[in-house]
Amino acid sequence: MSHNTPDKDNQTSEAKKTISLPISRVRLIMKSSPDVSSINQDALFLTTKATELFVQHLALTSFNKSSGRETNTLDYSDLAKTAETTETFHFLTDILPKKILARDYLKTLEQMQDEEADF
Repeated sequence: MSHNTPDKDNQTSEAKKTISLPISRVRLIMKSSPDVSSINQDALFLTTKATELFVQHLALTSFNKSSGRETNTLDYSDLAKTAETTETFHFLTDILPKKILARDYLKTLEQMQDEEADF
């Protein structure tokens, strides 16, 4: 039996309408942690909303710094550059690494092997 009043239920449904991310996916991600046994609905809502706001902030910051402003586009490289150059997002550099071409990687790898062979 729910102890919620009709006003509280109405507020809850209105709050859920303000979320774009699927709450079920966020719950699944949260439950994938071995430290989490149960998830409070309020905590789930707040985590979902905070994630949305974070992604929005990352996208807007990346877009404002991007070269695609003229074409109104945002690419992976814009996100990676923002993660690399903005201190707030620097923790994302492992998740959003700069893409390099395979031939450039192979050249770098070859140079590293040559340097090791010199020692």
